[in-house]
Amino acid sequence: MTFTLYPAIDLKDGACVRLLKGDMDAVTRYNADPADQARRFAEMGFSWIHVVDLNGAFAGQSENSDAVAAILSVAAKSDMQVQLGGGIRSLAQIEQWLHAGVDRLILGTVAVRDPELVRMAAKAFPDKIAIGIDAREGRVAVSGWAEETELGVIELARRFEDCGVSALIVTDIGRDGTKTGVNVELTGGLADSVDIPVIASGGVAGPGDVTALTNWPGRPIGGAILGKALYDGDMDPADALKAAASC
Repeated sequence: MTFTLYPAIDLKDGACVRLLKGDMDAVTRYNADPADQARRFAEMGFSWIHVVDLNGAFAGQSENSDAVAAILSVAAKSDMQVQLGGGIRSLAQIEQWLHAGVDRLILGTVAVRDPELVRMAAKAFPDKIAIGIDAREGRVAVSGWAEETELGVIELARRFEDCGVSALIVTDIGRDGTKTGVNVELTGGLADSVDIPVIASGGVAGPGDVTALTNWPGRPIGGAILGKALYDGDMDPADALKAAASC
């Protein structure tokens, strides 16, 4: 399995931001021009971009459509692929974004509230549907991380085996935006429990985290989301890509 790095563009009010532990009030604004940020990531050598509509995650519908469209335009010219999440909760929205050029859609809240829709979408659009599993102390959170459930991470993931889901993106909310290190045990434990590629998110601080994920002794981990450490300059993109390629 190829280990893929996904630099993140989190959108709030049309700008690229990073949150601390999912708190919409703890915002660091990095770039007012999402298209420019996408171009920068392309120049760094990344092949994918991970885009999240933060406003949409809370509202339950797309709220940063113009910014996403601008990113997609850059990606198309740069031969990059885009995965998008945040507020996508209907088949009509899924079809709309795939038609617009998104390569993979991330379904989170709807995976808990309407799992049949996820199964239907995964069957209708093979390799185009991923599930976002946002975890706080092992339990799944939804609606932009504002609402906690009693569901365990592995319990939710197992509901979608054998239905065509292309990936699981598991985020440790408590580490997100902290640069304190990725939760290798959470990610690896999930990878060992299901037959779906797993992508790590939350807390990645440097190439050492990439190496730790690629060296997981169980089933291979599929990739990692890069956020605050990349924006702050703490992680050299070339070093990160080299670490990912060495697995």
